[in-house]
Amino acid sequence: MRRPVPMILLSLLLLLQLQLWFGRGSIPDVWRLRQQYQAQLQLNAVAEQDIERLRAELRDLRDGLEMVEERARSEIGMVKPNEIFVQIAK
Repeated sequence: MRRPVPMILLSLLLLLQLQLWFGRGSIPDVWRLRQQYQAQLQLNAVAEQDIERLRAELRDLRDGLEMVEERARSEIGMVKPNEIFVQIAK
């Protein structure tokens, strides 16, 4: 009678160890998820920098007509009425 109880306990211990090392939520699984989390945090930081840069550019475009005028002049060669465009080549 005493022999089945230790075998049952040993089996339960083995089952718990298998779950710890190979099952869902296992130690390797948690390590992998932590690495993915860290990588995602880095991607988010880069995306936040890009978003802030774009917000600053948007503020400049909304607030500063000079920026719009400068871009139009440099990118598409826009000139004001009664203005003569002179290009000097070096």
